[in-house]
Amino acid sequence: MSAETQQVGQNGLNLTVALTGASGSVFGQTLLRQLEADTRVARIHFIASESALRVLAEEMEISGRNHLVEKLLGHPSTKITQHPENDIGASIASGSYPSSGMIVLPCSMGTLAGIANGLAQNLIERAADVCLKERRPLILCVRETPFNKIHLRNMTLAADAGATIFPVIPSFYNKPVDSTEMARQFVNRVLAHIGLPQPDAYIWKPD
Repeated sequence: MSAETQQVGQNGLNLTVALTGASGSVFGQTLLRQLEADTRVARIHFIASESALRVLAEEMEISGRNHLVEKLLGHPSTKITQHPENDIGASIASGSYPSSGMIVLPCSMGTLAGIANGLAQNLIERAADVCLKERRPLILCVRETPFNKIHLRNMTLAADAGATIFPVIPSFYNKPVDSTEMARQFVNRVLAHIGLPQPDAYIWKPD
C-alpha cells in the first residue's frame, strides 16, 4: 500500500466499489457484504452503472436504484454511501479526497475501455482515473470471454497505467459447494490483494 493509503488506514480504509454491466452480480454483492462487515473499513463509496442495474434485475431479481445498498446487503448501512453514476462532482472524483483505493467488480469491457483510455465520462471512470493519477490501488475485475485484441490492448493500457487486472476466474481447488462459495473465495482473494485478508479465506496447502 502507498503511504497515503496507510495514512487513511489509521482510521479505517476508505474504499470505492463500482458495479458495472457485466455478468456476475453475485460477486459485487459479496464484495459489498464483506467490506461492510469488515471493521478495518471505515467507509465505502458505491456506484452502480445503469447497465449494472439491468444485470442485477436479470441475475438477482433486484430492481431499481432506490435503496439499492439495502437490497444488496439485506439491511441498511451507515458505512456505505451510494453515488449516481453521473455525479462527477462527488468527493471521489477529486484527487484531494483521501481514498484507499477502488475495486470494480464486475468490470465490463466498456468500463475497462473508458478507464484505459482516460475518458472519465462518468463517476466510475473518473474515480478510477483519480486512483491512477494519484497512484492509488485500482483493481479491475474484468468479466468477459473470450477476449478480443481490443480487450487485451485495453487491459495492457490499464495495467501500464497502474491498475491491477484481476479477472473474475473462480477457484475450484477449495471444492466450492455452490456459486455463493465461489464468489466468497474469489472476493477473499481480491480483498487480500488490497490489504484486507479474510479469516475464512481458503489457503492452498499441498501435501
